[in-house]
Amino acid sequence: MGLLEEFNDYRAKMNERILAEDNKVIKRFFNLDTNAYAAGALDIKSKEMIGLACSMVMRCDDCVKYHLGSCFESGVTRKEVFEVFSIAVLIGGSIVIPHLRRAVEYWETLENQ
Repeated sequence: MGLLEEFNDYRAKMNERILAEDNKVIKRFFNLDTNAYAAGALDIKSKEMIGLACSMVMRCDDCVKYHLGSCFESGVTRKEVFEVFSIAVLIGGSIVIPHLRRAVEYWETLENQ
């Protein structure tokens, strides 16, 4: 199983198990997260790039992968994603570099699928 499939399959499986518990707070948070990235004053592409930068600074590899996939689907180019990477490294500092490496690997996997 490839990098993309492994991440997406695991995420879907675990989200299903989590939501099956029918916890109101968790369900509301998942809903809030989904709605936050819907088009509004900012388009989806812009919101996903913001989410990617924030996820890199927070050093959440799962979040980075999710937002990279969403960025790719919303038409973010390689040049644009590397500008997002540069902002994340600038804000987060050198601690972000290991996450940058994994992000570049995942982005290239998306490009080559």
